[in-house]
Amino acid sequence: MILDDDIAADLLELGAATLGESGGRPMRARVTAAWTGARVAAPALPVACTPGDNLAVHAAVASAPAGVVLVVSVGDERELGYWGEVLTTAAEARGVAGLVIDGCVRDVTRLEHLRFPVFSTGIALPGATKNKPGTVGQVAHVGDVDVHDGDWIVGDADGVTVVPRDALEPVLEAGRARAAKEEHFFTALRDGATTVELLGLDVSPITRD
Repeated sequence: MILDDDIAADLLELGAATLGESGGRPMRARVTAAWTGARVAAPALPVACTPGDNLAVHAAVASAPAGVVLVVSVGDERELGYWGEVLTTAAEARGVAGLVIDGCVRDVTRLEHLRFPVFSTGIALPGATKNKPGTVGQVAHVGDVDVHDGDWIVGDADGVTVVPRDALEPVLEAGRARAAKEEHFFTALRDGATTVELLGLDVSPITRD
């Protein structure tokens, strides 16, 4: 049986961009690393908040199993600091692997200092309320992708890709094949080939002087 650590290592090695071209589901470009160098690959725990409120995030952190990434929808009110140093400290104590949130965070310098992987739509100072309904473990729509409990999340400098839990092996296989093909391209390009030749591109629509 493949261990989760082995899966995570393979996914990180391939990266979000390659996996997103190999059957994974890339999130929208608005969801990016909150600090340079953030990387994560782990199963998702989806969370959905009422816009403007992060009670569901607190509930998720309090009950999350070790090793998961919290993947959070906040609806259409993104410009609030839904997450910061306090929740990061609580999450680390429970072994949470990281956060992907379709909204803003704050205390980014501290998040980077703690090396806690966070992917968000930006940084915002105002906080959220903590008294409205939400869900933990149910499907959440994050970065325009439906995320299910146990889907694999891969985040790096290129963005975030969701690998559906029931498609993990085919996506990994396709990702490895794509990476191998690109290695061939790199060798050929260094030897003088062009991308036009390697990709079989028709450049006849291009006007030249």
